Amino acid sequence: MLGKLARQHDPNVLVGFDTADDAGVYQITPELALVQTVDFFTPIVDDPFVFGQITATNALSDVYAMGGRPMSALTLVCFPETGDMTILEQMLAGGLSKMVEAGCTVIGGHSIKDDEIKLGYSVTGTVHPARVLANSGAKPGDRLIFTKAIGTGVISTAIKRGKAEFAWIGGAVHAMTTLNKTATEVVSSGGFAVHAMTDVTGFGLIGHLREVARGSGVSVRLFASKVPVLEGALECVRRGYVPGGLKANRGFAEGCVEYADDVPEDLRTLLYDPQTAGGLLISVAEADAKRLSAQLADAGANAEEIGEVVEKQGPLIAVLS
Repeated sequence: MLGKLARQHDPNVLVGFDTADDAGVYQITPELALVQTVDFFTPIVDDPFVFGQITATNALSDVYAMGGRPMSALTLVCFPETGDMTILEQMLAGGLSKMVEAGCTVIGGHSIKDDEIKLGYSVTGTVHPARVLANSGAKPGDRLIFTKAIGTGVISTAIKRGKAEFAWIGGAVHAMTTLNKTATEVVSSGGFAVHAMTDVTGFGLIGHLREVARGSGVSVRLFASKVPVLEGALECVRRGYVPGGLKANRGFAEGCVEYADDVPEDLRTLLYDPQTAGGLLISVAEADAKRLSAQLADAGANAEEIGEVVEKQGPLIAVLS
């Protein structure tokens, strides 16, 4: 739909919606730019406090994915007129706990009466204009590093159906409430030739790889066996706990993907799983890949090298074992 709208032309817009990036970036001065994003959704877990934490973590992630530092946030709430205010209080308290952890100040918000609960945040951050990490700068020879395991979408579906095992829930909640703050600080600390970065969220790993490849004019080789997977995620796929978003992602993006014969079907499916508060996908020069992975690990962030960037060719994304 955005393609049907009249285009605005503003030289201060460093990143708009043209490349489906994680957030918008607007330059204020030669040394300061704003990073702006908004995200909200319906509950995916039963605990309202944890739901608030997940919501805030997810909203903050888009600022981190641009290499930015979150500064302020506005809360978006939809809540039933006759709903239990204790639930609303716990949702907001959970979200606030993660905003405090991020050093991001909640300065207001807006609420409306709605029979279906929704919670989200509009987050504003800052970044130096020369240090913006867009999703469209990957270069042939780069290595792809990923900082979280995938599978939150299928596990959330299992939770909604009352079929998720306790260990699965714990792992998924931990992933969805872990900020990308530490990983971004390592990436932005200097000394690494990071050419592109994005967070893997609603479009799934393949969907976000597609955006990186198309935006950068390159192709990608993904090593499926190297992709970290949450406990229970593949079992959820086998049992049919597949969200509609996964099916939509696969239908949209699979046309540019080619699989090696030995990549199992359950793993192929999971590569399209829509993530909530997913990890950072980092395209870094080969010479810096091992050092970056080591520093991420030393800082307490996961870091798995899951693929490589190559010259543009067919297929756009090759999934190898």
